[in-house]
Amino acid sequence: MLDLLKQLCQINGTSGDEERVAEFILANIEPRNAVVRRDYMGNVLVFKKGKVTPPKTVMFTAHMDEVGFIVTHITKEGFLRFAPVGGIEPGVVFGRKVFFDKAEGGVIGVIAGKPVHLLSAEEKSQQPKIEDLLIDIGAEDKPQAESLVSPGDYCYFVSEFEEMPNAAPGNTLAATYLRSKAIDNRIGCAVMLDMMKRELGYDCVFAFTVQEEIGCRGAAAAAFNLEPDICVVLEATTACDTPGVAEDERICELGGGPVISFMDKGTLYDRRLYDIAVQTAAENNLKSQTKSKIVGGNDAGVIHKTMGGIRTIAVSAPCRYLHTPFSMVNSRDVMEVRTLAEKLLYKYAIL
Repeated sequence: MLDLLKQLCQINGTSGDEERVAEFILANIEPRNAVVRRDYMGNVLVFKKGKVTPPKTVMFTAHMDEVGFIVTHITKEGFLRFAPVGGIEPGVVFGRKVFFDKAEGGVIGVIAGKPVHLLSAEEKSQQPKIEDLLIDIGAEDKPQAESLVSPGDYCYFVSEFEEMPNAAPGNTLAATYLRSKAIDNRIGCAVMLDMMKRELGYDCVFAFTVQEEIGCRGAAAAAFNLEPDICVVLEATTACDTPGVAEDERICELGGGPVISFMDKGTLYDRRLYDIAVQTAAENNLKSQTKSKIVGGNDAGVIHKTMGGIRTIAVSAPCRYLHTPFSMVNSRDVMEVRTLAEKLLYKYAIL
């Protein structure tokens, strides 16, 4: 499954531009006992036949899109004004390499701003604003830039998928740390693809959704189309387990296992589903944790309010440096999210 994750993270696909991710997913869905369709939003919806048709329809969902940038204007000097697509902090973008894949062979740019030696003391103490930054693609003037890039074009962080060994001395069982762009939320997509490669005990539906990063827009349509009784949202969620952060401020930690949420900024999760998830993790000797702060949100925020209401739970992999070029996860956490997800199908389908 980690190879699937690597391939997915290397694909570019921000909100509204998920087609290449969708094409990869469609090409890698195990066709046996599966019915696949696309809706008008671009969601990939899958019915997977299992050994038994259960009393409850369980839906697993993960969003395909990643954060990125979109060109808004080209200056007379050939620089590009841009806006973020999704929640990106300006402090993580200055000086970063970005890639446009519209033109043949692609176009490389660097996010630039006012040179540091020209900044006032006040400016140096402040985080730059996106509107003050530009993308430099090495164009001599506006016409040359326009021959390569247009307003409305997307661009992406340039980032290789890397395995970083856990340096715990003498620990031969240590997990690998994985670093890449787009881990949010290609983890959930990889888990669902891997689940569908196996024979499942119960019928199940899967939704690979679009436009989560700009307001969870695809998920509402997917849930309305599939009409599940229960939904399991598979995600990556913010881990702040770095030096200088108090224990109760860390939200969750790498190596602590799947994050099972009871509440975030968008959802109060179904308490019965939450209790079952925590119990199921313990029964299967899986680590689990919950968030130490009520922060964030995901597709559950719209799914649980769709139709007459859908019982919803979120299971996430803890992830450092979310929405940056180098998000980081622990491979054992990722695999335990995968294991817990399938175990929950067997619990929830017969509720």
